Amino acid sequence: MDHFLYRDGVLHAEDVALPAIAAAVGTPVYVYSTATLARHYRLFDEALAPLPHLVCYSVKSNGNLAVIATLARLGAGADVVSGGEYRKARAAGIPGERIVFSGVGKTRTEMRAALEGGIRQFNVESEPELLALSEVAAGIGATAPVALRVNPDVDAGTHDKIATGRKTDKFGIPLARASEVYRLAARLPGLRVEGIDVHIGSQLTDLAPFEAAYLRVADLTRQLRAEGHPITRLDLGGGLGIPYTRSNEPPPLPADYGALIRRTVGDLGCEVVIEPGRLIAGNAGVLLASVIWVKRGEGRDFVILDAGMNDLIRPAMYGAHHDIVPVAEPAAGAALAPFDVVGPVCETADTFARARMLPPLAEGALVAFRSAGAYGAVMASEYNARPLVPEVLVERDHFAVIRARPTFDELLARDTMPPWL
Repeated sequence: MDHFLYRDGVLHAEDVALPAIAAAVGTPVYVYSTATLARHYRLFDEALAPLPHLVCYSVKSNGNLAVIATLARLGAGADVVSGGEYRKARAAGIPGERIVFSGVGKTRTEMRAALEGGIRQFNVESEPELLALSEVAAGIGATAPVALRVNPDVDAGTHDKIATGRKTDKFGIPLARASEVYRLAARLPGLRVEGIDVHIGSQLTDLAPFEAAYLRVADLTRQLRAEGHPITRLDLGGGLGIPYTRSNEPPPLPADYGALIRRTVGDLGCEVVIEPGRLIAGNAGVLLASVIWVKRGEGRDFVILDAGMNDLIRPAMYGAHHDIVPVAEPAAGAALAPFDVVGPVCETADTFARARMLPPLAEGALVAFRSAGAYGAVMASEYNARPLVPEVLVERDHFAVIRARPTFDELLARDTMPPWL
């Protein structure tokens, strides 16, 4: 469920008409719903209520400070994968003890910053990282809480570019070598083993891969405890998918996911950490765009928008689907026709949809890309010298710009001429 609904023939974000935002901010623009962010966070929190737990929002899905702060006020922690994301989470009000640091390429500088600023745990992905973290922690007289990320060799059945739990993926320590690496962690100075981490991929629409991975984690927990390691925390990652189209069968609900967690690892007495991002932020946002032209072609017709692949790269990068809807509600029974929906970027890949059935659209009409709140603005670029798309947060009947569109002067000022020019 989201809070983007037609009212009096106009698409609204909560109680704000989207044309009012377009008039004030211009297009393209990302628009987020506070009510949807809060609702989706609470669904996860309630699903795990019977267990000691922490819901750590995955900052990489949408890193706007206002979005993170909205969730921080509800009690969310943060899952970060860089020093920059760590600083964002702290700036948004999430204390260090509610932050887990993931990622395969943490630098010593990032490790030290997190140790000095506070951290719940490092999710360590390799022996070299483990040795470096020990060195950094011991060097400043700190103790780093760690969970080792294990790779369970489970195919998540998702897009190849966002699968992370197969033995051929770059993530985690092979399950068969877990005991050896835990023994190393227990010997190293400056480290305190807390638990196990696993994450098998993103946009999963079936619970079976989660179950296979979590059962392996449960077996590993019992094995490691028998070997003398005090496993008290299980970080089970994120990855639960969202419905990108209204026509498909919906993915499992957070309540179903919570029931699976309780069934597979709930008897181990561990604190459970999860790292949802897409399901919290995805349906909480739309990308609002304007029609520049409707172009009649040879054998196909085009709707050309002012939003491009630099603003929303998912269709070009993953072949991803987003529902594209007119902001002015079509009349009942309005005729539909196939259009390729494209942007102005000088790439054939700048195509959002092919032969998409749409009602009549005219120059200047507004359209909304649904389910664009995750991996949208956060992956945007300034390709073709197009300024970054702005972001707006709605709460009930008011809205605020939470990231302004840069001016062309600001874009140019980031470049510096060498002295010989």
